[in-house]
Amino acid sequence: MNLLIAGVALWWAAHLFKRIAPGPRARLGEPGKGLVALLLVGSIILMVIGYRSAEGAFYWGRDPMWVGINNILMVIAFYFYAASGAKGAKIWLGTRVRHPQLTGFSIWAVAHLLVNGDTPSFVLFGGLLIWAIIEILLINAQEGPWTPPPRAPFKKEIVAIVVTIVVVVVVMGIHYWLGVPPWG
Repeated sequence: MNLLIAGVALWWAAHLFKRIAPGPRARLGEPGKGLVALLLVGSIILMVIGYRSAEGAFYWGRDPMWVGINNILMVIAFYFYAASGAKGAKIWLGTRVRHPQLTGFSIWAVAHLLVNGDTPSFVLFGGLLIWAIIEILLINAQEGPWTPPPRAPFKKEIVAIVVTIVVVVVVMGIHYWLGVPPWG
């Protein structure tokens, strides 16, 4: 469990460094981006190893109903990511939600908590959910009011939907290949 906690803590630290200590982060300049990327890769490695080896109390399992809801939420989460990916003009959702990527990340975390009711999952997915919420609050406090971006042509909306479906199918295939069947 210690590796898992260390991974989540490192994820928090690497992401929040820019928000909590903007001066020291700015002094690192361009090489600081590489350092942050390295810390994030390290945090992911710690989280994966820590999660796979962690033990803890078990409260609920993969009930078919929750698996179905998880899958719907995953499609929604990836659509939020697609909304954040467009440069310049945004698809419909990107003009309505200030932080589509962090919102999608939060939906991802909630979806995984629904089907993983054990202590290591609470640490991993709950810890990442709390990080995303704090990140949203810090960005809002530092950047002030939000002006929605212009709306992209409808063609980009179709592309975002297709990309979302393809990515969901690929991620489900990877989960299945890793021995975690994503279907109820």
